Amino acid sequence: MDLAYTEEEEDFRARLRGWLAGVLPTLPARPDPLDWPGRRAYDTAWQRRLYDAGYADVHWEAAPTLRLIFLEESERAGAPYVGANFVGLLHAGPTIAAEGTEAQKRRWLPPVLRGEEIWCQGFSEPEAGSDLASLRTRAVRDGDAYVVTGTKIWTSHAEVADWCELLVRTDPAAPRHRGITWLAMPMDAPGITVRPLRTLAGSAEFAEMFLDEVRVPADCRVGAENDGWRVTMVTLSFERGTAFVGEVVACRRVLTEVARRARANGRWDDAVLRRRLGRLNAEFAALWRLTQWNVSEAQLRGGGPGTGGSVFKLRYSHARQELYDAAAEVLGAGAWDADEEWTADRLSSLSYTIAAGTSQVQQNIIAERILGLPKGR
Repeated sequence: MDLAYTEEEEDFRARLRGWLAGVLPTLPARPDPLDWPGRRAYDTAWQRRLYDAGYADVHWEAAPTLRLIFLEESERAGAPYVGANFVGLLHAGPTIAAEGTEAQKRRWLPPVLRGEEIWCQGFSEPEAGSDLASLRTRAVRDGDAYVVTGTKIWTSHAEVADWCELLVRTDPAAPRHRGITWLAMPMDAPGITVRPLRTLAGSAEFAEMFLDEVRVPADCRVGAENDGWRVTMVTLSFERGTAFVGEVVACRRVLTEVARRARANGRWDDAVLRRRLGRLNAEFAALWRLTQWNVSEAQLRGGGPGTGGSVFKLRYSHARQELYDAAAEVLGAGAWDADEEWTADRLSSLSYTIAAGTSQVQQNIIAERILGLPKGR
């Protein structure tokens, strides 16, 4: 498979790089990390700039390789990340683009691309995290609506969201993977209570969400009733396969900075440390190539990243943790106390082997769906 970029793709890269160089110096200061209304305004304003410049459609309408170039150049230039937009742009949006009706695509995709609507993710529950298929949130059909009751947890950006990609159980008598439905729930519907959760790093991008007989219009169902597990696998393939692409570039940038500081403070003389950093450099270079392969495969199939996303997610999660372990060794405790961004990134790296499916879940997927091994008992 040819992983080289075409002349047209390199032209897109050059134009994007020039546009970023001109617009980034004009951006206002980023809001406080705990100011979620401010962060929503900042993130949506950036998304609107992308839309007006013609770059918003890279997420769904452009070729996957152009999306890869967009993420690569945006991260290298230090452009704002998707932030509060990430569920809509990287999870719900691609899922609706792949599985939604034409009416649903017209309704939900343009507002996300224009930065007008924010989505959150209502998948996990207090007793259904890694074992997502054991979810209990119930939805009962009542005329032209589903009446939803239950609890969700780790609901990303629920406090500022307009819509929620929500998994519900619509047939409790069916096998647990077959009685689930994927709904788009309006967050202003009566019966929704959102309680923010504070993370180890001190941020509150997650929330617990209580649903008390919330009425969700039936035309907000994506896919068929009780076919939500299959639709969810589409969502998760995007989450694991392409949502972390920009972060690989960010990790390579962090690794370069760690090596620079090691040379400055004398730690570079440690041969063991040099080998460690060299191996990490090779890890992230390989992950970038794996990303290119996953995207190329998706482009050939005309679909999502598939199970290759689990290979990427598994290795990336551990490589990111190893990177920040090495950074802690090089920088020492003082640097973490003095730099809140380093501290937040270090702490957040601990969650990557859990978020978007635990490493154990990814290992099972790889074993069963790629290697063809029997399912564990």
